[in-house]
Amino acid sequence: MASGNKKKGTPKKAVQAARGSVVTKKQTPWGTIIAVIAVLALAGGVFGYYYIASADKRAQSAREEAAEAFVPSAENPDPSTKLAGIKIEQYEGSSHVLPTERVDYNQSPPFGGPHDGFWAACTGIVYPNGVRTENMVHSLEHGAVWIAYNPEQVTGEALEKLKLRVEGKPYTMMSPYPGLDSPISLQSWGHQLKVDSVDDERIDQFIAALRLNQNTYPEVGATCDAVGPGQFDPDNPPPFNPAPPGPDAKPMDYKGTGGATPDDMTGNGGQQPSGPQTPAGS
Repeated sequence: MASGNKKKGTPKKAVQAARGSVVTKKQTPWGTIIAVIAVLALAGGVFGYYYIASADKRAQSAREEAAEAFVPSAENPDPSTKLAGIKIEQYEGSSHVLPTERVDYNQSPPFGGPHDGFWAACTGIVYPNGVRTENMVHSLEHGAVWIAYNPEQVTGEALEKLKLRVEGKPYTMMSPYPGLDSPISLQSWGHQLKVDSVDDERIDQFIAALRLNQNTYPEVGATCDAVGPGQFDPDNPPPFNPAPPGPDAKPMDYKGTGGATPDDMTGNGGQQPSGPQTPAGS
């Protein structure tokens, strides 16, 4: 009997010993844990960076959504008339001057009147330097909105926020305008609004109301695409001229210079107004 009891106890001790050995060898996988934590921290950092970096874009989307009440309709063909401070003038289109000629504009920045035979590219372009005014006015005739700003007053974060109104947006353009009498001035054909802050909701309301609003500009269907070197090159545009126009400048009632616009460069797609038109999608 005694011998039998010993045989029963031996396997039990062996099992306990084996279990103890396994427990002793089993260690916490700190390397794996640290690696997982590092990956999660990196992912969180990347997400946080892009979330913060896209905050201005999300805010701009919210501003555009809020401005949708100013999109033109058959019942309200020019919603900009409701904007406080809006200036509206009547101008005839298609009066072109040569690249060597200047116009004695009656507004600064101008928003209508005689202009260069070649338009400035206005396909969502932010020009880093001032551009010849006569080219910019032609783009307004095609249904574009031009945001001009005083480079001494709009800088840094404010400038970046203003760019979001233009970058990649069809029929919009932006440029510095040295000597501007307000921080920001918005132009479409026959319309102008000057504001003091990039956070002014009227900026987006102006754009919603007037960009490609066929009730307010002469050349419906005209393109905003660049016409290219030798005509208007957006990579090397004619510079802004801050000097007052000379005695040979063309007056506001000028009817145009012969040969200022080649027959194949009218920029008009042949479309005719047929009723209110809402802006193309951003």
